[in-house]
Amino acid sequence: MTTITGATAHLDDGRTREAFDLAKKCVTLSGMICGITLATVAVLSIVDQPGTTFMWARAVILLAIAPMLHRTIVRASRGSRRSFDRMRVITVTMPIAIIGVDLIPGICPAWYAVMQAMSVLPLVAVAFILNGSGPRAAFPKTR
Repeated sequence: MTTITGATAHLDDGRTREAFDLAKKCVTLSGMICGITLATVAVLSIVDQPGTTFMWARAVILLAIAPMLHRTIVRASRGSRRSFDRMRVITVTMPIAIIGVDLIPGICPAWYAVMQAMSVLPLVAVAFILNGSGPRAAFPKTR
């Protein structure tokens, strides 16, 4: 049992620990794919196929967000209810927003949309993990 700022998180269960470990790996994988996406845009611009401002900005922003997501899931795994709730919201909304914007016709090439979708798939997995019975039970509702 872990106490963080007055709230008690029940993180003793082995399955809950495994769930958070897997969630941390998924967040790391997402960040790695974001890095690969940015590197791909950079390499293509070097070989005289410049990307759009949208592609550059999105790739840089998503890579910059990756360390924040990792820090947040680590805090959640250590018992922070606020971080746990934040990750549950982010991992549901972020993939919807990214894929939704990429589906706008003409906004980006298909290869870029596929890479962006691949980068958020691990976050979809985190959403399922964190909304599972083990992690949710670790953070009981308080009144």
